[in-house]
Amino acid sequence: MIPQLPLALRWPRRQRFEHFHPGANAATLAAVEQLARGSGTPWLYLAGTAGSGKSHLLMAACQAAFEHGRTVQYLPLAGLRDRAAAIRGVAGSEFLALDDLGAIAGDREAEHALFDIYNRARAEGAALLFAAEALPAQLGLGLPDLRSRLGACQQALLKPLDDAERRAVLRQQAAARGIELDDTVLDWLFNRYARDLGALLDLLDRLDQASLAAQRRITVPFLRGLLKEAEPGA
Repeated sequence: MIPQLPLALRWPRRQRFEHFHPGANAATLAAVEQLARGSGTPWLYLAGTAGSGKSHLLMAACQAAFEHGRTVQYLPLAGLRDRAAAIRGVAGSEFLALDDLGAIAGDREAEHALFDIYNRARAEGAALLFAAEALPAQLGLGLPDLRSRLGACQQALLKPLDDAERRAVLRQQAAARGIELDDTVLDWLFNRYARDLGALLDLLDRLDQASLAAQRRITVPFLRGLLKEAEPGA
C-alpha cells in the first residue's frame, strides 16, 4: 500500500476548498465538499479541460476528508509509469481520489486494476472521486465493464473561469498582498503568459517576492525583465 504521508507534505497549501474560485461550478464544488464530509453521493466523476480546477478539487477533497478522520489517497495517474501497480496500491483507503483517468485508456492491466479497486471500494463503503478531461464514454477505455462502472457515478462537467473571472481573481489576490495590478499589466500578462489560474497565481507569488526585493511597483517593464530572466539561457 502507498504510505500515508504527513498532510503538509502531500498537498500544496493553496489546494483547499476556500481557495477554489467556482465561477459557474458552484454546484460541483458543493457536491465535492459533501463527498469529502461523508454526505451526498459516495461516487463522483469530474470532467473538464486542463485548467478547469479538477486536480485542485481532488486535493482539496482529500485534505477535507483527512480532517474528518478518514484515510485518504490521491493518485495522479498521468505521472506514473506502472499505473496498474499504483492503482492496486490504494486499496483499503476510505477516500480515494484518482486524477487523469484518461492516462490508463488502452492500458489493459491498469483498466482491470481500476475495475477491481472500484468494486472493492464500493463493497467496503469507501468514497470515490475521479477526474479526467472527458466523460467515461469518451475516454477511450477498452474495458466495457469499467466504462459502465464509471458511467454509473454522479458526473459533473467543470467549466474553466473566463478571462474576466480570472482577472477578477488575480486582482483580488494581488490586493490581498498589497499589490495593485492595473489594466495595462493584466493585458500584458494575459496576452503573453499562461491563462491557467493556478499558473497565474504562482506567478503572482513570484511577482510579490520580486517587487518587495527590488522595492518597485509591478509595471510592464518590470514584468518583462523578470520573465526574461526566468527564461532558459537568459
